[in-house]
Amino acid sequence: MLTALIVDDEPLAHKVILHHLASHPDMQVVKQCYSATEALAWLASNNADLLFLDINMPQLNGMDMLTVMANRPQVIIVSAYEEFALQGFELDVTDYLLKPVSAERLAAALAKVRQRSALVQPSTSPQEIVIKVDRELRRITLSDITYLEAYGNYVKVWQGDAMLLANSTLKKLLAELPEQAFTQIHKSFVVRNASVIGKDSDSVMLDNQMRLKVGKSFKCELNRLLPLAAK
Repeated sequence: MLTALIVDDEPLAHKVILHHLASHPDMQVVKQCYSATEALAWLASNNADLLFLDINMPQLNGMDMLTVMANRPQVIIVSAYEEFALQGFELDVTDYLLKPVSAERLAAALAKVRQRSALVQPSTSPQEIVIKVDRELRRITLSDITYLEAYGNYVKVWQGDAMLLANSTLKKLLAELPEQAFTQIHKSFVVRNASVIGKDSDSVMLDNQMRLKVGKSFKCELNRLLPLAAK
């Protein structure tokens, strides 16, 4: 069973795709979104194997959505505009369908999806994350992050001495990070394990020479950092 997400601002487009998918019992639609921003918010805490994606949508178009996604599922673009096809395939979409979509054409696209799925190995930990900064979406490489700092309903994302202010809570952002690569050491701080170069019983030293306090209830987490700090 492959799971699918439909992203299109036109309700009729959803109905057409759902109608055709009724003939493919190995495909399950797990979510329908009517904007790219809604889809990105859902994907922040959920997964799908396949994305049916429109291009011409308000606020954020389909191509921009693909550009900012850190870990994309397979994508079938469903659009009324053929001029974006080259750009779509440059972004490694599985197929590009023109509206109105026929049952035969969708079946051919799904065959490609199944073939790719059979070849794909289980994914490793994510290497990037998408955060919202002001009104923009930014893609951040995880290895560039030094630490995260809670700041009310925001999070300061520190990259060395540079900082971005993410529209998120620390708890929510931590849930999106690979557990084996990041550790919460204080109610206000999460460090990238590999950025830790030293520690004592009350604090850790990071590779940007910042020293952060370790909260009493988080001191047991220091054991996770010791081997990394000693390398």
